[in-house]
Amino acid sequence: MKRVQTLCVMLSVALGLSVGAVPSKAHAASDAAAVSAKKKKPAGKPASPQPASKPKPKAAPDRLSDAGRVVPVAVARRPAAVAGAAAVAAGAGVGVMSQGQAAGLHRTADPLDLKSAVAHVEDLDTREVLFSKNSDAVLPIASITKLMTALVVTDAGLDLDETITISEADVDTEKHSTSRLRVGYSMTRREAMHLALMSSENRAAHALGRHYPGGLQAFVAAMNAKAHSIGMNDSRFVEPTGLSSSNVSSGPDLARLLRVTNDKPLIRELSTSPGQVFTFNGRPMQFNNTNALVKSNQWDINVSKTGFISEAGRCLVMHVKIEGRRLAIVLLDSFGKASRLGDANRIRKWLETHHADVAPVKVQAPALQRERRT
Repeated sequence: MKRVQTLCVMLSVALGLSVGAVPSKAHAASDAAAVSAKKKKPAGKPASPQPASKPKPKAAPDRLSDAGRVVPVAVARRPAAVAGAAAVAAGAGVGVMSQGQAAGLHRTADPLDLKSAVAHVEDLDTREVLFSKNSDAVLPIASITKLMTALVVTDAGLDLDETITISEADVDTEKHSTSRLRVGYSMTRREAMHLALMSSENRAAHALGRHYPGGLQAFVAAMNAKAHSIGMNDSRFVEPTGLSSSNVSSGPDLARLLRVTNDKPLIRELSTSPGQVFTFNGRPMQFNNTNALVKSNQWDINVSKTGFISEAGRCLVMHVKIEGRRLAIVLLDSFGKASRLGDANRIRKWLETHHADVAPVKVQAPALQRERRT
């Protein structure tokens, strides 16, 4: 107990150094700590007030250098003292804050009360933006990356029936995530795309990049070249899975990606597949879609992809048809496990209710407003 108290004091003191420089981080960290404390209380028992003399430690992002990449959100790099405190916090089990939380984007109010830090809804035929919440923020996109991975593989015209094998090189050494695809499992390139898009299998996505002509480095170069060619000027990729928080994009850029991938029948088919049985080493295994909405008869979804890492929060992008309109829905850094689905449903109901007279909505965080004026 004494050691935990010491860690909390170290973290609080270090964070106090940066709070004065970036007030929005302090508010976001305080909110995150409050939510974390609430979850730890037994069900049915009211939370007892904390003594004023022992404040809860504030959570902070663990990837300090990545915080500077939230462009154009004005997020300052934190001093070395805070970097050390973040490392201590991680060892003590303190939660990791997303980059959107660190930038204060979750404090942006909107008419639909969305839980996502970024929401971008665009009519893909007229290019009219119907809903924009912090759309200009450039944030980590997690496994939304795999849509670009699939696009590069598809456009390269590679043999989809060629066998590729999961190797040690495909094991996640960044987030240490688990996978049902064991080293040595073999599959066709098409099956790897299916698993990457439908079930967000990281090893499948990495293997697709590794088996690209020229290897992984050439594949990442092709991802960035493709992004540039379709006008995704806010986007950057460093690997094919989305495990790195250096894979970043914005709402308008991801709407462009949805527009292009919707023109690829294979990506449409595989990304919206509800589930599939695959057989590895004679063992049948059921894999399902990470987006539960593809199974709903209330939705007409053409392209779908989910994503999650701590720095990115919960993400969801979909190419959908609502009231006869082809739309891109982009939700980034949603707070809460099911909140991205709830946000998507709120947007759908809003569009269905006001389809004849939708008044475009645009809200953004003060940090984005200041950046736009400078």
